[in-house]
Amino acid sequence: MTTPRLSALHIYPVKSVRGRAPKEVGVELWGLAGDRRWMVVDAAGRFVTQRERPELALVEAEPTHDGGLRLGGPGREVLTVPVPVTAPLSGATVPVTVWGDKVEAVPAGDAAAAWLSAYLGTEVALVYLDDPARRRPVDPDFALPGDSVTFADGFPLLLTTTASLDALNALIAGGDRSAEGPLPMDRFRPNAVIDGTEAWAEDGWRRIRIGDVTFRVVKPCGRCVITTTDQRTGERGREPLRTLARHRRVGGQLVFGQNLIPEHPGTLRVGDALFVMD
Repeated sequence: MTTPRLSALHIYPVKSVRGRAPKEVGVELWGLAGDRRWMVVDAAGRFVTQRERPELALVEAEPTHDGGLRLGGPGREVLTVPVPVTAPLSGATVPVTVWGDKVEAVPAGDAAAAWLSAYLGTEVALVYLDDPARRRPVDPDFALPGDSVTFADGFPLLLTTTASLDALNALIAGGDRSAEGPLPMDRFRPNAVIDGTEAWAEDGWRRIRIGDVTFRVVKPCGRCVITTTDQRTGERGREPLRTLARHRRVGGQLVFGQNLIPEHPGTLRVGDALFVMD
C-alpha cells in the first residue's frame, strides 16, 4: 500500500490574501511559521476577509528576509512593509477583533493602510501580531488548556487530501451539465495537502504524524463563501458549497478538510510521510 505523503505546503502571510507554497516550513504550537501573522482590519478594528472582499484573493504578500512584507496587487505599485516596532518598545498596540476574540496587534503604518485602502476603496489598515503570547485561545470544546492560534479562523493548521478533492469534483461534475469545475485545491486554502490516501480517509483520523511532527486531528473544517471564490480572478461561483450541502453536511456545517493542532514544534517538508497514529 502506498504511504501517504505531504504533497504541498501553504502559508498565508496576511490573512485572506494570496498564499505562498514553501517546500519546507517550521511548525510552531500556534501554526506554521509565518502563517497569518498579519491581518487587514476595518476602521473599527474588525478583521476583513474574502468573505466580504473577494478581491483580496488578488493581493500578493511576499515575506522579506527581515520579516516584513512586499505587497502587490492589480493596478498597484509594490509596497515594502517593514516589521512594525514591537509593543514592548513602543507600546503602540491596538485592539482588533477576529470572530469575536479581542487581540492586541501592532499597526503596520500609514503607508500600508493607504495602499490597502486605495485598493479596496474603503478605510482599512494592516496589523501585525508581534508577540505570540497575545495569540487567541482555541475553542475549548476542541482544545487542551494552552492551545492557541494567531489570526487563522480557529485552529493552527488545516489539512486536505487530493483524493477527497477528486471525489468532491466528481460529485460536482455529476450534479448537472452546467457544473463548475473541476475546482483547484487553492479554493480551500489549506496549510498541508496529502497525497496517497483514499477519499475522505481523513474523516477517521484522530492523531497523525507528518515527518517528525505529531498533530491532533480535532474537527472537520466548516466551509464558507470563500471556497466559491476563484483565487486567481476574485470571481464568485456556486461551488463547492452547493455540492457540499448535498453530500458533506455535518452538524449544521458544510465540511471539507480537517483542523489540526500541533503537539510540539518541528519542521514540515514536502515529501514527508504521513502516519495515522489513532
